[in-house]
Amino acid sequence: MPTLFLDAGMLNTRLALHAPVDTEDGSGGAVRRWRADAMVWGHVEPVSARGHERGGQEGQVITHRVTIRARTGMGPGLRFVRFARAFEIVAVHDPDESGRYLVCRCREVAP
Repeated sequence: MPTLFLDAGMLNTRLALHAPVDTEDGSGGAVRRWRADAMVWGHVEPVSARGHERGGQEGQVITHRVTIRARTGMGPGLRFVRFARAFEIVAVHDPDESGRYLVCRCREVAP
């Protein structure tokens, strides 16, 4: 597989990497909060936007591709936050299997 050439200068967006923390709510349920684990530099690219209707409610799904330097512990369930925007990680892969970069497929969600 050919090595991906990526200009490191493209990683120019500062992102907070958040992990979920679930705590019991005292009624048998749980409350999910988010803990900032790290700050990373990345490249955020919009991929698609589509509208949908569920139960009479209109909504939209916006997806992004976020490229970062490789790091351990990345996977679905984490999210990136930038200002008032949150990007939930859906899938992670190494684009050229070199161990240098990770591409995260993300869905934009309410923070």
